[in-house]
Parts: sequence; C-alpha cells; structure tokens
Amino acid sequence: MADPLLLDTCAIIWVANDEPIAKEAQEAITAALLADAPVYVSPISAWEVGMLAARRRISLRMSPDKWFDRLLGAPGLRLAELPPSILIASSFLPGDTPTDPADRIIAATAREYDLRVVTRDRRLLAYAESGYCRALAC
Repeated sequence: MADPLLLDTCAIIWVANDEPIAKEAQEAITAALLADAPVYVSPISAWEVGMLAARRRISLRMSPDKWFDRLLGAPGLRLAELPPSILIASSFLPGDTPTDPADRIIAATAREYDLRVVTRDRRLLAYAESGYCRALAC
C-alpha cells in the first residue's frame, strides 16, 4: 500500500509546473495516485503561493487563487483539513523545529494525519530525520 502524502508548497509548485523532482518522490506520488491513497495539499500552501506571487518570487499565468483552485482540480489531490488544533499543535512541536510558521503547520499536519511530507525544504527534511515526522526529498 502506498503512503498517504502531504505535498509541501515547493513540491506543489514544481509538480504543477511539470518541473523535475527526485525520482523517488515522483514514484511515491505516482504510486499513491494509482493506489487511490491520499495526496494532500495544505491550505497554508495557498497562503504561501499568494505571498510568493505578491513578492514576485514566482510568476503565475493566472491569479494565485485561480492557480490554487486549478491545482486542487488535479486528479487525486485533496485539500488537507486544517482545524485550530493543528494550528495550536504547530506551536508545541517537539524537538528542533523549523522556524518558518508555514513549515511548522506542514509538520503539525503531517504528524496529526500520519502523512509523509514531500519537500525540498532542508529544515523539514532535518526535522523528519530527527524522527518527528516522515518526509521524502523531492
């Protein structure tokens, strides 16, 4: 059975733009989709995409909200739930946590739902290597 996944913001940007990602990450995403295992995107990624576009760090061919809606229309992608309990949990993560609030929310979401994070973020990967969540480099 394929692992349920949580795509970090960097991963959704690369996947949406057909940019190359690590072979193992691509295989995990494909396996999850073929097995009808969940492939989630966090609502915090919508905020991050908006911030990146507003700061002109990414260029989108449409408004960030339309881009995100289009992303969620891709077969197999689902929006992860983000209840207040996860937001609060992101403030109390164990270990040497990522300092970025969005990364903390991604980590808390992964921990709550036992998801494997697909990311290139070094801090999230290091957090996973410490055993506090599961991650896969893309």
